[in-house]
Amino acid sequence: MALPAHITKTAPGPANRHPVYALTGNPNCGKSTLFNALTGLKQKIGNYPGVTVEKKVGTTYSQHGQSMTVIDLPGAYSLAARSPDEAVTRDVLLGRRADTSQPDRILCIVDATNLERNLYLVHQILDLGRPVILVLNMMDVARDTGMRIRTSRLERELGIPVIACEAVNGKGLVELRMAMSRPDLPLPRHAWDVPAAISAAVAELQASLTENDRKPPLIARAEALLLLTDQDSVRVAGSAPLHPRTAEILHHWQQRWAGEGTDWAGTLVASRYDAIAKLCAEVVQADPAHGGTSPSDRIDAVVTHPVWGWLILGSIMTVLFLSIFTFAEYPMNWIDGHVTALADWVKTHMAAGDLRDLITDGAIAGMGGVIIFLPQILILFFFIGLLESTGYMARAAFIMDRLMSRVGLNGKSFIPLLSSYACAIPGIMATRTIEDHKDRLVTILVAPLMSCSARLPVYLLMIAALVPGDRVPLLTKVGIMLLMYFLGTAGAFGFAWLFKRTLLKGRPPLMIMELPPYRLPALKDVALHMVERAWYFVKRAGTIILGISIVLWFLAAYPKAPTGATPTEQIAQSYAGQVGHLLQPVIKPLGFDWQIGIGLVTSFAAREVFVSTMGVVFNSQDTGDDSTPLRRALVQAHWPDGRPLFTPLVCFTLMIYYVFAMQCVSTVAVVRRETNTWRWPLFQIAYMTGTAWTVSFLVYQTGRALGF
Repeated sequence: MALPAHITKTAPGPANRHPVYALTGNPNCGKSTLFNALTGLKQKIGNYPGVTVEKKVGTTYSQHGQSMTVIDLPGAYSLAARSPDEAVTRDVLLGRRADTSQPDRILCIVDATNLERNLYLVHQILDLGRPVILVLNMMDVARDTGMRIRTSRLERELGIPVIACEAVNGKGLVELRMAMSRPDLPLPRHAWDVPAAISAAVAELQASLTENDRKPPLIARAEALLLLTDQDSVRVAGSAPLHPRTAEILHHWQQRWAGEGTDWAGTLVASRYDAIAKLCAEVVQADPAHGGTSPSDRIDAVVTHPVWGWLILGSIMTVLFLSIFTFAEYPMNWIDGHVTALADWVKTHMAAGDLRDLITDGAIAGMGGVIIFLPQILILFFFIGLLESTGYMARAAFIMDRLMSRVGLNGKSFIPLLSSYACAIPGIMATRTIEDHKDRLVTILVAPLMSCSARLPVYLLMIAALVPGDRVPLLTKVGIMLLMYFLGTAGAFGFAWLFKRTLLKGRPPLMIMELPPYRLPALKDVALHMVERAWYFVKRAGTIILGISIVLWFLAAYPKAPTGATPTEQIAQSYAGQVGHLLQPVIKPLGFDWQIGIGLVTSFAAREVFVSTMGVVFNSQDTGDDSTPLRRALVQAHWPDGRPLFTPLVCFTLMIYYVFAMQCVSTVAVVRRETNTWRWPLFQIAYMTGTAWTVSFLVYQTGRALGF
């Protein structure tokens, strides 16, 4: 059975509206880079599979100035979706999503160096009978590996425009825009023979889907092929069920083939690949003069080595943390000086009173205590962007696969976990690329244990208070910080092992992951991503943290203590003090008092709020010099009996608590959205908070017993 050959037929251009293009392709084919180049919009670009996990929309313009909408769909290997991100692509192309109208035209972008594998998705899309433009990306890499692709022959065979492109260099964009501007894009004359053993079933299902499910004929045929390829993956929550007659036909044929021993799904897949292999044999030519291994292969021989690979990964992480402390010191001092100068200026130009205290001790102290860590967070995001852009991130996942398999997961889970070092929210969203539902859920549950950038301000403040003297030695900072990151990672792996053997039992899947070619980092994109993250951090400091700081100042300043009361007495009897005293019996076994308890409560909104909370709480107790650094205020804090509050053991225990505690309402909201239930986020809060209390209790009580 073959599709009719549309030799002269063309698709009419939209008469009264702007055309809508869907941008599709396999993960890591350069789709996001092309989207940015066409639309001018900026988004996160990484050189590893799965970076685009959501639909993104932008506007580009034709050669005649007409606006065209481009929808950047998640990367997919097939329309027989096996993961949530692939399901988004499939449903948009098939017109199933109520929030996205079916696109008029489709841009299929493929990696020219892996044409045969990439054409499988294109082959399925051509079945839809819609106008398609094929973009051969990474043509420069293909040439470097000795490949020559006969684009004109490929264009004749498929009957659609084929554009050679180098999206990262901007080459081929003019030709692509010209093709997109055509009002009369031809429909594909793609034809392939469905195996005889399956063709009768395809025809019967197509007829039923057309008549009973109200599908257009070509869409019905494409859905019939998908139903036979992988029935369960086609139906999604919220979509209309199959018509009973269609389901009956499908069940009848499956029972018949099962009795005959026919592997209908395998037969269809093999038939597609046979047609693709035949096509590639005609259009792809290898340069006989080009031999040997590629530069990426030679680098991988060292980078993925069982010994050298681990040493390289460890060295990269060490350099990352050294950079965080060394390069960030000067901008941090600059920010600290300007925050102090601003507070002093306000005190000079305003009369003493509650309003001045609100501005200096609430707003400025609260925001300044967090903004000062912005340079270190920028450095962290810069390094992560660099690793993604060069292609090393996929190698890190490959190296970690053996370790991950021991806890019941595979290397694909490591990419979301590694992303969670920056922020758990994009890390959790990146789990959409994990095919197995249980593996995805386990990864979501343990991702917040990876020490994110929001924990950095807490760690750095506690390290400063932990070590005597005005300056903390660099190696001490790095050593303690690496220990915190190690504990978080070990905790994530430990709980993944536990969950895979109890709540979410399952065998660890084999990891199949493409290792993309190495590229020079796209510094512009890395810098843009870094600026976007910085702006997000500053906005959060200017909204959530500022708001919490002002509310906290009010709770710490009211109700007013009797005239003559000391600052300590004022905050102790305030609303904030009352909450802290209520919590103190629970946290006192950890070495924490009611003042720290206030910080634990407020920082559930965002972990870094703990720093601004301590600034508000202890600035209220400063006697004399209001510009006393927060570190010194913590060192001077004490229990009612005169014992120091922030001893080295307490500082260390507090860091341990923040390693394991959830303390992030935004992450809770994302987990609720990704799992579509409150069951798992509530379980996550319970197990992480319980672990944080238990481990902190053991550390503190053991330290006391040993005389620390």
